[in-house]
Parts: sequence; C-alpha cells; structure tokens
Amino acid sequence: MKRVYVMVEGQTEETFVREVLYEHFLRIGIYIDAILVETKKGFKGGLRSYGKVKPQIVRQCREKQTAWVTTLFDLYGLPNDFPAKDSDAYAGLATGQQKAVYLQTALAQDLNERNFIPNLLVHEFEALLFSNVQPFADWTDHKNVQALEKIAKSFQTPEDINDSPQTAPSKRISQLMPEYDKVVQGTLIANDIGLDQIRAKCTHFDGWVQVLEKLN
Repeated sequence: MKRVYVMVEGQTEETFVREVLYEHFLRIGIYIDAILVETKKGFKGGLRSYGKVKPQIVRQCREKQTAWVTTLFDLYGLPNDFPAKDSDAYAGLATGQQKAVYLQTALAQDLNERNFIPNLLVHEFEALLFSNVQPFADWTDHKNVQALEKIAKSFQTPEDINDSPQTAPSKRISQLMPEYDKVVQGTLIANDIGLDQIRAKCTHFDGWVQVLEKLN
C-alpha cells in the first residue's frame, strides 16, 4: 500500500485529511495521514515562517523515503519568505490558480526532494466550503445561507473567491456567520458537502487529488 503524508498548517486541515480524504484513498489502496507543522518548539499549527517549516518538510521526506510527502497550505496568508512569493513574476499573475501553480513549482525546486508533491489551496480551506453552502444551515445561522449562496454564484469557481483581508473566503463567512468555528465546524461542513462535489467545483484542488490517486 502506498503511503502519503500531508503537511498541514492547522487542526481543521488535519481533521479534513483524516475524516474526508482518508476513506477515499484507502479504497484505492493509498494510506493518507496528516502531519501538523510546528510553529515553535512545543507548539503546532500556523504557517508564520517558511524558514521554520522547510526543515520539517525535508525531514519528513528523508525519514519516509518509501512514501510521498505533500502539503495542504493556504495560498492566502503565506509568509513573505515563501519561495518566489516576492518575485515580480508572481505579482503579475492574474488568478489564484496561476499563483498557486507558480509557487508550487518554486516550492518543489527549493526543497528538491524526489518524493515531495507541492500543493497549495486556492485561496484557503474555506473556499472548498463554497462548493455547496447549504450544509452551513445545519451548523450555523441558517438565515444567512442565502447570502453565502449569492457569493458562491458570483464566481465561476470557489477557488476564484479573492484573497484580501476583507474578502477572503473565511472573512466572508465570519462576516455573515460570526458563530462559525473553523476547527469545530469546518470539517463537518466539508464532510456534508462530500468530496465529489468539492472536486467538481474546485479544479485546482481536484488536480492535486488526481496526482495522489495516480501514485497507486
């Protein structure tokens, strides 16, 4: 059985891997698990510095040479020392998908590990939840689900929802539903939406899943 270890920046992504992705990959003979990055000694979660995370990714790649290591980091809010983020070429890209692909390539080149698969979420985990906002009604204030639906319909794909501090997917949700708790409710909503629908709506995310599927 192939093994894939996903480096994640938060508890929500960790739970998402273990509760949404795990069963799907197990059915096709791939064991997938999440590893939460350390921000400082004794503390896990968050991606404040690439310089602190890089050694952790390299260590996992080299300790697990018969397995694959990948990432599930948000494009939104990446630290400034992330490979190629400060380049003029990156600044000139038009879409989140283009930016993610560009930085993924730079990340792979910087790490240079044969068993590493780079991946960034466009623009963040909450974008996946806009694949179908109806499950929000079961976990938050249902009166504002219609407003979320209006946002979702105004973009061709949830991955196009932009990434400013005011309009990132998570910010839009928190403005309409202050009671939304990412850690508690994020994976529950994603599980209700279902992996198939998320993949159908979020093509960049789906591309990553397809790459992992082909490992077997």
